[in-house]
Amino acid sequence: MTTSRVRRGGGHIAYEVQGEGPLVVLAHGMGENRASFRHLVPLLVAAGHRVASVDIRGHGESSVGWSTYAPAEVGADLLAVVRDIDAGPAVLVGSSSSAAAVVFAATDAPELVSGLVQIGAFVGQPKLNPLLRLARGAVLRSPRLFGMFHRTLFPVHRPDDDAAYRRSMVTNLREPGRMAATRGVIAPAEPHWTTRAPRVRQPVLVLMGAKDPDFPDPGAEARAARRLYRLAEARMVEESGHYPHADRPQRTAEELIGFLAVCTGA
Repeated sequence: MTTSRVRRGGGHIAYEVQGEGPLVVLAHGMGENRASFRHLVPLLVAAGHRVASVDIRGHGESSVGWSTYAPAEVGADLLAVVRDIDAGPAVLVGSSSSAAAVVFAATDAPELVSGLVQIGAFVGQPKLNPLLRLARGAVLRSPRLFGMFHRTLFPVHRPDDDAAYRRSMVTNLREPGRMAATRGVIAPAEPHWTTRAPRVRQPVLVLMGAKDPDFPDPGAEARAARRLYRLAEARMVEESGHYPHADRPQRTAEELIGFLAVCTGA
């Protein structure tokens, strides 16, 4: 697919668009790139949607060297993509770290956002003991270790092309500045997205893999996120880990397509 780029400050955000219809914008989590959604995009396109897959700042084909990778700025990048495509309003889908970014986008420019989907959203900061803190520090400085960690986030099923995707991801992370961006998108930032959530007026869908290893109780985390909003639902994707759009794309698409119909009035 053709890569498009939109300028933001001193850098650019890369994205690609497929399909026709109401706009859906997909944003991946830390260390990944837009190919994270490779199995979901065709299903949404077949259902009659225009789908933009974004490389968040510092990742994939987007530029590095940003002064900040805070969720508020990633959210502003997503709004820039919506404006660049000029086909909004859009439903914004954020996975993992980008689940925070979509909340800022929805409250900063509500006229450009018709709905939100949070996949694997972190309501609170993970509490790590000193050993785990050291391990995370090492993972976030080594593309190879990050690739090994990424594999653990698929505890039940992996896509058939999972190994090839991960090799490509690790190769990208070896480029200068990529690991700094990976650390940057999860660095503590104020305000936290949860303080913005009550201001969201659009419908919200919280999706969580029922066996997501990033959470002691994935269901409780999903319900905690749902309670922050005025109009939200929380759905669990059974037999899925941290990336249900990758390990359970058909099931994830079913949830999304029903929600998109509500947001777009289709």
